[in-house]
Amino acid sequence: MLRFVLTAALALSAAPAFANDSVAELGTGGLILSRSDAVSMQSEDLFISPEKVTVDYVFHNNTDKDVDAIVAFPMPDISGDPEEMPAIPENQSDNFLGFEVTIDGVAVKPQLEQKVFALGIDIGADLKAQNVPFNPFGDEAKAALAKLPQAVADDWVNRGIIIDDSGGAKPNYAPFWQLRSTYWWRSTFPANKDVHVSHRYKPSVGGTSSVSFFFDGKFQGQYASYKTRYCMDDTFENAVRKAAKDGPDGYPQYNESRIAYILTTGGNWAAGTIGKFKLTVDKVNPKALVSFCGDNVKKVGPTTFEMTADDFYPEHDIDILLLDPLDSDSGDGN
Repeated sequence: MLRFVLTAALALSAAPAFANDSVAELGTGGLILSRSDAVSMQSEDLFISPEKVTVDYVFHNNTDKDVDAIVAFPMPDISGDPEEMPAIPENQSDNFLGFEVTIDGVAVKPQLEQKVFALGIDIGADLKAQNVPFNPFGDEAKAALAKLPQAVADDWVNRGIIIDDSGGAKPNYAPFWQLRSTYWWRSTFPANKDVHVSHRYKPSVGGTSSVSFFFDGKFQGQYASYKTRYCMDDTFENAVRKAAKDGPDGYPQYNESRIAYILTTGGNWAAGTIGKFKLTVDKVNPKALVSFCGDNVKKVGPTTFEMTADDFYPEHDIDILLLDPLDSDSGDGN
């Protein structure tokens, strides 16, 4: 049996802080293979919206031998650092992205492996010994910290596991560790056959309650980096200008949202390309503005945009900028 490991790329993407109410998106990704000439990716159908991400793959085993595989889906690392404000869809759950997977239409129940680190050191045994849950954003973890023996709490503060954010009053301990979670399961790619793999999750949507790249009547602030990252064109920018002109205070009346999808870690399958690639971006709100980089992008519905390519090589990640009007009746969107 040939063996390899199939993994999904999910990495932490820290967005700049624009305001106190800004939250950072966690970059998300799809399935990739460790280097193997046995299995090719026949197609990938990727759908991204602020509400869900779905990915449908067709893999083909090009050999006359079954391929026994361990399939892994690393969740993005999350940290209890109070200075960070990551957007976590379900922050009280270990499955904080609501991840689900099927193989050939059959639901798979993956196993979950979790590790926790402070200053790069595995501190899982310490947390277990004190019955402290691993999720740094869970209410149960914070409640457990309040019950720590003083000697343990002092030791954990010194080791960078927790911090006291009380400001000098009665101690109020908060998690400072990093959680690394991986879902995994076993699968087989039969010889000379296709395998359909689908997974879905809720995206981490970063954002701020204003437009960070246009104020005081001109493009500034995050504009230079945003223009490159999101490929903002004249149509998009003119819509922002019009919204600012129509706004009561001269500012565009939009909430800004951001979604990051990591695509460049792909390419480890046979030939290194995707036979047929399809990307669909759904802005959900017809009045919203959307901008992202892509070749030959077409509007295919009131809220949907599509890009297709053959023998596609993933050279760039997908970053999506959404502007939702504060007044749902304003603007036509694009």
